[in-house]
Amino acid sequence: MTLWNAILVGLKEIWAHKFRSMLTMLGIVLGVSSLVTMSAMVQGMENGAREALIAVGGLEKIRVEAQPVPVEQRHLRDFATGVTLDDVRALESSAPEIVQVSPEMRFDRPPTLASGGKTHRTWMTAGVWPVQLGLMEHVVEHGRMFTELDNELARNVCVIGTGIRDALFGKPEDTGEPVIPVGQTLTINGYPFTIVGMFAHYESEQDRRVREEQERQLAAQRASGATNATPTVSRSRGWGGGGGRRGNFAFWIKNNTVYVPLNTMWMKMRSGESNAPPVPRLSSMEIKVRDAGRINEALTQVRNVLMVTHRGIEDFSFRTQEDRAEEINTFIRNARVSGGLVAGISLVVGGIGIMNIMLASISERIREIGIRKAVGAGNAAVFIQIVIESTVIAVVGGLLGLVCSFGFIRLISSLTPTDNAPVITVSAMVLAFSASVGIGILAGLLPAIRAGRMNVIQALRYD
Repeated sequence: MTLWNAILVGLKEIWAHKFRSMLTMLGIVLGVSSLVTMSAMVQGMENGAREALIAVGGLEKIRVEAQPVPVEQRHLRDFATGVTLDDVRALESSAPEIVQVSPEMRFDRPPTLASGGKTHRTWMTAGVWPVQLGLMEHVVEHGRMFTELDNELARNVCVIGTGIRDALFGKPEDTGEPVIPVGQTLTINGYPFTIVGMFAHYESEQDRRVREEQERQLAAQRASGATNATPTVSRSRGWGGGGGRRGNFAFWIKNNTVYVPLNTMWMKMRSGESNAPPVPRLSSMEIKVRDAGRINEALTQVRNVLMVTHRGIEDFSFRTQEDRAEEINTFIRNARVSGGLVAGISLVVGGIGIMNIMLASISERIREIGIRKAVGAGNAAVFIQIVIESTVIAVVGGLLGLVCSFGFIRLISSLTPTDNAPVITVSAMVLAFSASVGIGILAGLLPAIRAGRMNVIQALRYD
């Protein structure tokens, strides 16, 4: 029997026992589809996480924050200064691995922004230097960033993100025309500020695709004469739609940012607080290093400089983007292992089902096997036929599983929408299909050995 004939026999066996074969293949179908679906979900999360990492400055960024003094230095805590402007200036002059340093001073609690009778609270209202623009990968789309002179003179100017514009001045989608509040006034905790610039709108790649599809649908409906055109593609992004938090958290933060000059924040807004320290303590420092590959050398320089300015008191801590990248890698690795184990168990269960059905099939075809051997078929030919039949079942199950995986992904995406669209990769499909074929071959070995060793006389006498 040729290979093609053996495959045809296997397909005929599946067709002859359709319901039984379908139940047998179910484990393989679920295993393959769950493996591909899991891989697509994890790939989507990985893409979203890395996209967000790049959006907030990439791997070249270090964040320095104040922390309580360590236990062995508790007796020196009255001398702890936290992160100050002296640290910024010392790093600028004494750390050659550092390219940019930006001080950051925030409110202890989210301030109240107000304009035109509307109010809004956002955590990311900070006093910074103009250098923060490049360090945080911001782009001013309208107006300008405040200047060093604005900072020196502590002017009441600010630059806002599009989320602030939407909350206080209205969305362009609602008004039907661009909303650019440059030149208008908003108050921050009652202090009036003139808006001198507005950042570009930041969004993930997935959000951009959804938005463009909605715009395309609206344009098509308006072109057809519809008066109340509304997009049919609507996707809740988890954090709440319709003006709530949308999209990846990193992009949401960037869109809901308000920057004011650091001196304005300190001299006019923080110095009046009852618990304000006598020196301008910062909430944090954002540092950009010259080369991400030399981040350890940069960290050593930063630590040495800060240990001098803090007179040996280690009341500061580092947070690198490399730490976040490692957290992402660990999470992705754990998700892949966990999902792979679940999918692997499904595939093994499917393989056991194939082995069971092949053993049952051999019991039903003992006389057929005896006749084949009597007319000259060898043990190897019978062995190969059984293995091919089990492999055919696994191959059909694997193909069905690949098809079902697309349906599963659509179902999961509609039931539990996330910020990160699943991404089906060819490698995951090849891996899942190869695994199903391998399972089919292994599952057919035991039944094939049993059929190949079957005695001809006993098989022909079998009733």
